[in-house]
Amino acid sequence: VYGECGGAHAFGGGCHSLAGGAVHVYRGRRAAYHKAAKEEFLEKGFKGASLRNIVKTAGMTTGAFYGYYGSKEELFSALVGSQYDTIMGEYIKAQTDFRQLDPSEQNEHMGDISGQCMEWMVEYVYDNFDAVKLIICSSEGTRYCNMIHEMVEIEVEATNAFMETLRNLGKDVPVIDPCLEHILISGMFTGFFEMVVHDMPREKAREFVRELKDFHMAGWQKIMNM
Repeated sequence: VYGECGGAHAFGGGCHSLAGGAVHVYRGRRAAYHKAAKEEFLEKGFKGASLRNIVKTAGMTTGAFYGYYGSKEELFSALVGSQYDTIMGEYIKAQTDFRQLDPSEQNEHMGDISGQCMEWMVEYVYDNFDAVKLIICSSEGTRYCNMIHEMVEIEVEATNAFMETLRNLGKDVPVIDPCLEHILISGMFTGFFEMVVHDMPREKAREFVRELKDFHMAGWQKIMNM
């Protein structure tokens, strides 16, 4: 079956030569790999996880594994890649939507779009909790481990652009030390994902994020003389 389908990853593209039963077997085995991998990665992290243990727990052989994934990192990506792309995509969209507002509207609606994004993100995180926990707690050694850092860098750039917009509107916005700015923004995003680190119940996380948002909004308004 593997040869007829053109190699290890042809299943992922939907090989038309597979009989329905073979597709069912493939999906079942893939699900077994995913279940075993999620447990191993959550317990030991990506770096400490053993591909041999994953394969053994799934009840497969190492040779069979490479008919599904080319590496441990590719398997990890199958568990978290979609969620990472969705979170980053929505976050970047929120930044873009804010930048496209008229300068006076940006002044009036500071925090509205980002606040809505944070509320959306809470719900998305809890709908995809295990995948997000893998990103936040178990992804060191993969490209996903920098997600919070990437968000911080985007936020720093957006904050600088917003402060410049306020100055162009005649607001007396002081120059903020770049180190302080980075620390404050890093603290916000690190704090946001503490709900994942500590397995916080969804309802408590909703309240937590509302208070976190209010705290940081008040602080930034003070710093910006608003």
